[in-house]
Amino acid sequence: MSAVRRHPIITFFVLTYALTFLGGWALYAAGVWPIPFFTAGPLLAALIVIPITQGWAGLRELGSRMIRWRVGWIWYAVAIGLPLGILLVTVGLNVALGAGAPSLAQVGPLSTIIVVFAVRLINPLDGPLGEEPGWRGFALPGLQGAGYSPLLATLILAPLIAVWHLPLAFFGGMKPLDFLGPIAFTFVATWLFNHTGGSVLMTLVMHAAEGTIRPNDLWAAGAAQVQAGLLYSVVWCAVAIGLVIFDRQLWRGPAPARATVQPAYGGESRVR
Repeated sequence: MSAVRRHPIITFFVLTYALTFLGGWALYAAGVWPIPFFTAGPLLAALIVIPITQGWAGLRELGSRMIRWRVGWIWYAVAIGLPLGILLVTVGLNVALGAGAPSLAQVGPLSTIIVVFAVRLINPLDGPLGEEPGWRGFALPGLQGAGYSPLLATLILAPLIAVWHLPLAFFGGMKPLDFLGPIAFTFVATWLFNHTGGSVLMTLVMHAAEGTIRPNDLWAAGAAQVQAGLLYSVVWCAVAIGLVIFDRQLWRGPAPARATVQPAYGGESRVR
């Protein structure tokens, strides 16, 4: 317990990987999970580490971040509109590079899209709710509270999140260049998180919007689909690089006070 309190971020990632990989294998072997990869690993790891390192105050703070909705309407537009805009740019580029017209047959009507988005928001076994409380609810504010600038904190966090996705290369169909997507998304999520006063809700909304319609759903298997996946990662990277270049002041730090957490190793947390 003393080691956990001294190294909360390291403990969080060790637990996250163990719950995701080993827990996923156990569930898969038991026949209750489709692949040996448990998506809710970051969520469960955060719920284990926070009470130990920050006490009940830390859990209350995580809950507060999860429902922090008073951020201004513009950030709701960004959280939903940015993934949609990236998808549209990807479609346009793919068609311009020779792919056929996209098909909405696998996407379904607008009502289906809204239902998929809503379910992704509240389903702890899906990516958004299974990941965001861990990555942005615990790890990012912990790193920023430890004195790391937003840029350095994200440079630490992004490759760790990319490695967490590694089993999907074997069981989920992820290709090597697809790992650029989670890295780029981590930068965009840090930018949104810090601009909204540490709102996990906003990153959760953006994460849910990002996967509601996937570019791979718009083309049948083949060169056009592969090209769409590659372009999607490239466009996300371009957005992330643009945010770092054109909003340099945010990245240099220090992070906004409401987007940081300083653990106090005695049971309570000092939330700034």
